[in-house]
Amino acid sequence: MDQSLKSPALSALDDAFHAQVEASRNAPPPALAARLDGLKRLRAMLSDNEKRLEQAISADFGHRCAVETTIAETLFLQAEIRHTLKVLPRWMAPRRIATALQFWPARNRLIPQPLGVVGIIAPWNYPLQLTLAPAIGALAAGNRVMIKPSELTPHFSALLKELIAANFDPAQLTVTGIDNGIAEAFAALPFDHLVFTGSTRVGRIVAEAAGRNLTPVTLELGGKSPTIVDVSADIDEAAERIAYAKLLNAGQTCIAPDYVFVPEPQRDAFAGKLHRQMLQMFGTNPANADYTSIISERHYARLEGLLRDAIARGAKTLSTTSPEDPAWKKLRKFPPTVVVGATPDMAIMQEEIFGPLLPIMTYRQSDEVIRHINAHDRPLALYWFGTDAAARDTVLARTVSGGVTINDCLLHFAQMNQPMGGVGASGIGHYHGEWGFNSFSKLKPVFYRSPFNRMKDLYPPYGASIARIEKLLRFLS
Repeated sequence: MDQSLKSPALSALDDAFHAQVEASRNAPPPALAARLDGLKRLRAMLSDNEKRLEQAISADFGHRCAVETTIAETLFLQAEIRHTLKVLPRWMAPRRIATALQFWPARNRLIPQPLGVVGIIAPWNYPLQLTLAPAIGALAAGNRVMIKPSELTPHFSALLKELIAANFDPAQLTVTGIDNGIAEAFAALPFDHLVFTGSTRVGRIVAEAAGRNLTPVTLELGGKSPTIVDVSADIDEAAERIAYAKLLNAGQTCIAPDYVFVPEPQRDAFAGKLHRQMLQMFGTNPANADYTSIISERHYARLEGLLRDAIARGAKTLSTTSPEDPAWKKLRKFPPTVVVGATPDMAIMQEEIFGPLLPIMTYRQSDEVIRHINAHDRPLALYWFGTDAAARDTVLARTVSGGVTINDCLLHFAQMNQPMGGVGASGIGHYHGEWGFNSFSKLKPVFYRSPFNRMKDLYPPYGASIARIEKLLRFLS
């Protein structure tokens, strides 16, 4: 598009991108001290503005539980920065790689280098954590970073833009606006790497746009993450942990339990225990400050539609009240609801829920559960409860998912030494900790030839000695 025909927002986007590209191509890679300084400034920015960020996120949600913002966003990021500061010198160092005997005394090294400019398209559900977690890895790897926040979090997006501008050179880290058309234009830029967190549907669009530039992508998507309650499980314990994980952020979590499989004889007992745990945690008052609102009226209406469809198809529900209750709807607080007797034909079992609705399905044999999971897109997370190690390992061996937590939910995501990432429709690529550093680096293989190496013996003209050399090479290979 002719620059003169672009909106000011799109022109600013182009200018910011090209400034970062120029800086990444012309300046030497940031030294360790510069990278540590950037991470420390990011840490200080979070600490100094924790309350402002919490308030901005809550304003975007209508109400966001302050404790959830602290635990799931601020403290998570502080822990990741602290971990990265501690181990970054080791990550940056050239890595010794074994050299085949026939090339001795030469040596191999793997040298991490910044890719250049990394773009991050952030979601709305955990706007702080899912924006800055990939940025930590990208900055640690020495890249320049551009962030496009979600249009559903305007208060947070404006504050983040203000804080980043006050603490960073825009050639190092910058935040774009959320004007109409920015997302599409952002995804179309020829980044050196692009990170997107969001729905599978939009992820396909982002991947297609990035593919036109051959831009490598990390896609953190979602899907229907199953939870399996084995016959060996303590159902009281399972109900408590599943209820907490499901209702964190009012279910607006990409790795939340999306549905639960329980043994058929235990269905009603488990459903009752699950509902009692929900009541114990959040009570019956929609004004409860511990319970988070649904992000928008459109998202609330979508959840209502899923519930109506399930009821129309024969499901029973356990809930404090109807989501149409004016006291709850006014605050966009969707009542926690257990959906008993879910079946595959229901809409609630065909799309990611992303809210405080939890369907329960039953099984008689564990093979039924495995067949169901394998008949659908591979999920971002899988949860298994029980004490039967053989049953557990069978599920682990015969299903593929982005990550797994055993006898709890969500906690695999918080492990800094483990990668986070989906598989198939639930995502591509990994980040967190060293996995993020590697994703945002070019791990360049370098071969250092020794002056004592006899590779010249392989050069033509080939004489009688080549047969002996070929024999030696076959023996060594």
